[in-house]
Amino acid sequence: QVQLVESGGGLVQPGGSLRLSCAASGFALNYYAIGWFRQAPGEERVGVSCLSISDGNTYYADSVKGRFTISKDNTKDIVYLQMNNLKPEDTAVYYCVATHDLGYYKDAIIPYWGRGTQVTVSS
Repeated sequence: QVQLVESGGGLVQPGGSLRLSCAASGFALNYYAIGWFRQAPGEERVGVSCLSISDGNTYYADSVKGRFTISKDNTKDIVYLQMNNLKPEDTAVYYCVATHDLGYYKDAIIPYWGRGTQVTVSS
């Protein structure tokens, strides 16, 4: 079955960096878009970034443009989210997601979710 397993979360100071990983299995990655949502305490889940595996097109939320980079491992079914210059407002649970394409992602039509990894940005 489809599995999305996140790792790489943790506690980091403002201005620091983290790299999240999403290991995907149980489906043909090339036919999907893989991305990340996040949910801060008391708030709804929001899209952060997404990568269309087939054509390499990407999406970034305005709040993370220029700071976050999404990419895929060339040899493994792992998608990364490199997060630089982290801010306290980036604190959230980050979920790896798989959906059909970037359009579905932007419309928050998400068939598959990981369990999430906590990112805390605090001094």
